Amino acid sequence: MNNLKLSIITINRNNAEGLRKTIESVVNQNFTDFEYIVIDGASTDGSVEVIKEYADRITNWVSEPDKGIYNAMNKGILKAKGEYLLFLNSGDCLFNKQVLFEVFDKPFNEDFVYGDEIIEINSRQIKSTYPNKLDFGYLRRGGLPHQSTFIRREMFDNELYNENYKVISDWEFVVENIIFRNKTYLKKNITVTVFDGNGVSASADLKSREKRLVLSKKFNDNILKDFNNSDILYAKSQTQEYLLLDTLNENITNLKIIRRLLKVLLLLNRMKLIR
Repeated sequence: MNNLKLSIITINRNNAEGLRKTIESVVNQNFTDFEYIVIDGASTDGSVEVIKEYADRITNWVSEPDKGIYNAMNKGILKAKGEYLLFLNSGDCLFNKQVLFEVFDKPFNEDFVYGDEIIEINSRQIKSTYPNKLDFGYLRRGGLPHQSTFIRREMFDNELYNENYKVISDWEFVVENIIFRNKTYLKKNITVTVFDGNGVSASADLKSREKRLVLSKKFNDNILKDFNNSDILYAKSQTQEYLLLDTLNENITNLKIIRRLLKVLLLLNRMKLIR
């Protein structure tokens, strides 16, 4: 297992159905230069039995109590031997069978390599794309898709994920390294994963609270107020944009209806003339 290109890490807690989907999307990849690590949090719903079904395709797995999402991820990091790490939680799936081959088709050496994703919420799928250039304003409001981001393993040599947060430690890690430490990154115009948006990390309110806590440790109150004002203006602009699009769509629909009515009227008029 020396000189592996990739380590895929899946964490799971009582999500046997989602875990099966995730494992199958990994073990069916055409790309083979990777190891697969599964960290289960002492599940009691049959997840361990699912893992055992695929044990011959999983490099390393464990089922034991943990202290939360990032504690489980850190366990996986410490076991990983690949040059890059990908965190694919239970319920998330690789987009198709050849996606890893497409990602690693051309060599790269950036610290963060990321692609796009499909977000799935209650069987509805939404394509989410990410910019080629990252700045603090973008990362502060959003962030990179953790399950579609390949992180150089040596980035974790001196620090692991912060286990004091529930859902934003990966965001904190990205901001700290890209913005404050000037680490390198590369965007791949590839849809990497289908993200299960129904999980705990999908909680927007919790994310917002934890982000504010992180930022409060780096910036004074005046700067934080400017951030908040900027966010309010941004939210308003987005709302206005959506309202404008809705209005345009409504007008287009109305025009289509009017055109159809005119066609009917013209047809009726021709029929009268024939008579």
